Amino acid sequence: MNEPNIDPKLLKPYDPKETEDRIYKLWEESGFFNPDVCIEKGITDKDAETFSMVLPPPNVTGTLHIGHASMLTIEDIMVRFARMQGKRTLWLPGTDHAAIATQSKVEKILEKEEGKRKTDLGREEFLKRVNKFAQESHDTIINQSKKMGASLDWSREAFTLDDKRNFAVRTAFKKMYDDGLIYRGHRIVNWDPKGQTVISDDEIVYEERKAKFYTFKYGKDFPISISTTRLETKVGDVAVAVNPTDERYKEFVGKTYIIEDFCGVKLEIKVVADNAVEKEFGTGALGVTPAHSQIDAEIAIRHNLPTKQVINEFAKMTVEDERILNKKTTEVRTIIAEWLKNEGLLEKEEEVDQNVSTAERTGGIIEPLPKLQWFINVNKPIKDRNDKTLKELMLDAVRSKGINIIPDRFEKIYFNWIENLRDWCISRQIWYGHRIPVWYKGEEIYCGIEAPKEEGWIQDEDTLDTWFSSGLWTFSTLGWPDLNAPDFKTYHPTSMLETAHDIIFFWVARMILMSTYILGVVPFKTVYLQGVVRDAQGRKMSKSLGNAMDPLEVSGKYGTDAVRMSLIIGTGPGNDTKMSEDKIRAYKNYANKLWNITRFILSSTEKIKFDENFSNYSEKDIELKKERYELIVEITKEMEEHKFYLVGDKIYQYTWSRFADIILEESKEIFNNGTKEEIISRKQFLLETLNILLKVLHPFMPFVTEEIWSLVPEDNKKLLMVEKWPQ
Repeated sequence: MNEPNIDPKLLKPYDPKETEDRIYKLWEESGFFNPDVCIEKGITDKDAETFSMVLPPPNVTGTLHIGHASMLTIEDIMVRFARMQGKRTLWLPGTDHAAIATQSKVEKILEKEEGKRKTDLGREEFLKRVNKFAQESHDTIINQSKKMGASLDWSREAFTLDDKRNFAVRTAFKKMYDDGLIYRGHRIVNWDPKGQTVISDDEIVYEERKAKFYTFKYGKDFPISISTTRLETKVGDVAVAVNPTDERYKEFVGKTYIIEDFCGVKLEIKVVADNAVEKEFGTGALGVTPAHSQIDAEIAIRHNLPTKQVINEFAKMTVEDERILNKKTTEVRTIIAEWLKNEGLLEKEEEVDQNVSTAERTGGIIEPLPKLQWFINVNKPIKDRNDKTLKELMLDAVRSKGINIIPDRFEKIYFNWIENLRDWCISRQIWYGHRIPVWYKGEEIYCGIEAPKEEGWIQDEDTLDTWFSSGLWTFSTLGWPDLNAPDFKTYHPTSMLETAHDIIFFWVARMILMSTYILGVVPFKTVYLQGVVRDAQGRKMSKSLGNAMDPLEVSGKYGTDAVRMSLIIGTGPGNDTKMSEDKIRAYKNYANKLWNITRFILSSTEKIKFDENFSNYSEKDIELKKERYELIVEITKEMEEHKFYLVGDKIYQYTWSRFADIILEESKEIFNNGTKEEIISRKQFLLETLNILLKVLHPFMPFVTEEIWSLVPEDNKKLLMVEKWPQ
């Protein structure tokens, strides 16, 4: 028996390895990732509605993980859907220099492989090493993004540390400086003794550890007992604060006590009443160390108390007593505890659970220290913005529904964070990053987009927090500061931002801050937040647990389409995804099923061509067309509502359980025993349904659908990626 006259490829099983690189190359060569090319080639109308989105730029610190694969999949679904709807669609790619993260990575490599520190190389040579590492990481990331099928416009690729972004950063800094929003001052900051730099509140990782909770008195004649886990800071105490309503301590408020010898240090302790003190915590009295606690520093400002620094940048003591000078804080804690015991001043010692603040990148234990740093004032009224503060601009953008957050439960989290926002420390004591555009000559200070022309000026050594440059990402990538740049005028504000919910504070909020302040508009209209990708048991994936999943490895094994489907189906916005190889394998079977469905339909209909104007359908096929029409209406609405998890599953269920298991089996009976009219009707229906299924599945499974589309005999075919979404 002769095989039917269909493409020989369909007679073999579907092979993702043979297909995917070839298909991606076809897409790239078409130029259709670029909206300008789509207009030039008549694919998109130049006056069409725009859909624009920037890729959250991956850090150039290594390779992409499964969370990135999830991000790329969700965004690519949005973009392919918009493009098929005929929208002028831009998805702009880029990578992030990631400052501390990248520098820390290179420092570790340098120490491990060469036994050297960055200071052994010097700033210039070290930065050459970092740039080389960043470039290699960048190349890997781009390749991985392409492997995931991401239809990004590579002609517009950006980097947060390239020349264009550097110009944008300096322009934004100068504007904020001139408006009095950026200032330099001594404030308590989160100091990382291991990384030797300031880090933001959001870069702190809290680790639960066991700690000793000590209750003691400064001296035998001191009337109040206090409690702490950080005895080493007590040699820097200047006051004891109590709640104004606490009757136990009312008689002592306003009095000052001199303690001649507290472990070799003379203390002058004033008792003050402050509402920040909780009566129920510990003894209800708080030892105030303004130099080593943000809360204590705020109390000190309210009560005009002095500040006494006793710990340095290396987490060592600076107090002039031979027992503790230059010793590490953890060691001094034990020394002071022993001294208190010997003096009969230690009343109680308990073991408690404590959240210890550590630096995300280095693991160092954070020391709150008073430092001269650069800050952004979030509470200063801005003349050009109706005297609103940055905090108010950030709140208004979401409260006014200028920005829609999906899912909306994250709005409360966003509001709560901003309402409690402190001035943003933007300076970092690292070498890799955007150098602060400020120069000094004696007492003179100059801030400018360009360096001063005269000699004798010395630039600030510090670099900017990486979130400063990535906060400008939606508009610095579109040509700003040039307000007449075509991309800026066409695509900003962007339509969508899709990102992980855990960086709503790091990045989302800062982009809103920058855009509403600099441009007076929101940076994006919708924020779609995704959750964390976990293993089948619900555990976070990590190398230490041995459950990390390499997206390229599983794509190579099961095909990228299968990985994409497994990341989408069953997971709504903001929710975590459970991943397993079994789940991916199931969608590999689905890709094979689609391939086999195609083989059956094309071999059963080889002698006719699909006629889109065909109208002589049987009654049964008219019912099936209505059913299919209702499905398309439903899933189109859900695509527009970003319910991709529902759409993917509905297409899967229809294809397998309805179309393959019932309609195709019923078709075999019609082909054997039906009338000529019924057979022609059914063949037209099957060809039409295959056509529609490939289109609606394409955003989810772009490789297998594009490959099948190329094998379907049809006149005037375009690439599936730019075919119109079914109406």
